Parts: sequence; structure tokens; C-alpha cells
Amino acid sequence: MIIGTALAAALAALLARHAISTARRRKAEPDRLLSAAATVLDKPRISAGMTAGTYVLTGHYKGRIAEVKVVADTLAVRKLPSLWLMVTLPGSLPVGATLDLMMRPAGFSSFSNFDHLPVTVPNPPDFPRDAVIRTDDAAHMPDPSIVSRHLALFRGRYGKELLLTPKGLRVVLLAAEADRARYGVFRQADFGDVSIDPLMVTDSLDLLMALRQEIETSETASS
Repeated sequence: MIIGTALAAALAALLARHAISTARRRKAEPDRLLSAAATVLDKPRISAGMTAGTYVLTGHYKGRIAEVKVVADTLAVRKLPSLWLMVTLPGSLPVGATLDLMMRPAGFSSFSNFDHLPVTVPNPPDFPRDAVIRTDDAAHMPDPSIVSRHLALFRGRYGKELLLTPKGLRVVLLAAEADRARYGVFRQADFGDVSIDPLMVTDSLDLLMALRQEIETSETASS
């Protein structure tokens, strides 16, 4: 009885310390994740997102509004929780439909509408082998031959999604995976001391800027 009570008390103390540590980490998480990446943007602002585990960095990059978001995805089945980096360049784009390139799609993607797009387009030969393209209108989506020249980030394991819509452009990259031991014991998506690499943000924004410019130039030439 005494041993059992002592073990229960020790376990309760361990769980309490873990809860306090987790609360402290969550409070510091937005700055820890995004303060280094904020150096890439002019007039940066870091804030909490609309859902738990989501943080947003906004600012300007080379004169354009840019958004950098980190999203903790804990919904994937039989996989460790993932931390996704979503880099968006909003602003109207002269395209008539959406083109969504997803690498290695496997079930529902909580960070994307890819699964809701009705048309799957055959993969052009110069696209990454594991890419799948979907659209809402194949006749009016952006020209894949233009997109193919901007896929350097998607030829490794970290590139996940490239999204082109009439409202703007987005790149999604894998930033981190949860600590396996902590997730196994506490079922918590703990990503350790990861901080978003400014170079990852710069590479994503430069890709989106170049893609936007080529689409706009192509549209002007065809008008």
C-alpha cells in the first residue's frame, strides 16, 4: 500500500512537471519557431493562428506582402505528427483555375484542399516522379510547362505542395517531425527546439516570386 501510494505520488509529480514544462514551451513557441525567419521580411509580425499549434509570420518581401505559417499536423494515421511550413504570396494571379501539385499524397491533408479538387491531371514527364497534380478546371489551369521550371524544392524529401490559384501562390515544406519517444509516451506533438530556417523561407519566396513573374509575363505575351 505504501509503495503503491509513493509510486502514484511520484507519477503525479512527474506529470505535473511535464504539464508545467509544456505550458512554458507553448508560450514561447511562436517566437522560438519564427523569430529567425522574421529577419527575412520587412515589418515582420508574429502572431498565433486561428487553430492550436498554428503560428503566423507576416511582412513584406521585395515589396510584396508575404505570409509564413507553421502548422502542427497531428491527424495523419500511422505517422509521426508533422510540422508544416506554409509560405504564401497572396495577390491576384492571371490564371483561370487552380493547379495543386502534391508530393506523395497519402490520405487526407489537413493543411490543404488538394483532396477536394475534382480533376487529376496526368503527370508531365519532367515533373518529379512522386508528384500528383489536381485542378478544378483542366482547360484553364496554369501551364504545367511553366511550373516545371520552378520545382527545385520538390526534388528532395522536404517539398510537399505547390499551389497556384487566381488568388495567389503557396509552397508547403516539411519543417520537422515530432519526437518519437515523447509522442509514444505522452501522445503529444513535441517538435523539440526546432526553429524555421530563414534560408528555407527565402528559397520558397524566391521560387514563388519567379513563378509569379513568369506567369504574368506569359499572360502579357499571349494577350
